Amino acid sequence: MSRKKQSKNSFKNDVESTPLLKDAYKSGLRALGNYSSKVSPTDTSKCQGSVDIDVAVKSIYPNACRWDYVVGYGDQRYFIEVHSAKTNEVKAVLNKLQWLKDFLVKDAPKLDNGKRSFYWIASNGIHILPNSPQFRQLATKGIKVVGQLDLQ
Repeated sequence: MSRKKQSKNSFKNDVESTPLLKDAYKSGLRALGNYSSKVSPTDTSKCQGSVDIDVAVKSIYPNACRWDYVVGYGDQRYFIEVHSAKTNEVKAVLNKLQWLKDFLVKDAPKLDNGKRSFYWIASNGIHILPNSPQFRQLATKGIKVVGQLDLQ
């Protein structure tokens, strides 16, 4: 009998062992709902699942600037914020990133393991100039602004 096919889904295990997210795991990109069309996996077999963080923790952190989603793909966690990409929204997204980082340390340390990246997917076009101080702020904090996210 071969055990090769019994590979574990570490992303799913990490989500389900996180009390605030244990019931929020969805297969594939289902947690992204209509926004799943903005994310394109190059190999769907590498997609380990997704979580709508915002919905899952809304009752615990009702007044916080919450981050939207996380997707497990291959050996990486893609933290995704879908938001209008305008210069005057940069501060809000940076606040959401800070909330996410605090949340990961305090409430979801297993999701903070391994490779991770932060993406701001523009909900309606990117309206932040690449040479602007705001764009540089985002880059400094590790946020990549995209119109479509291709998972590699």
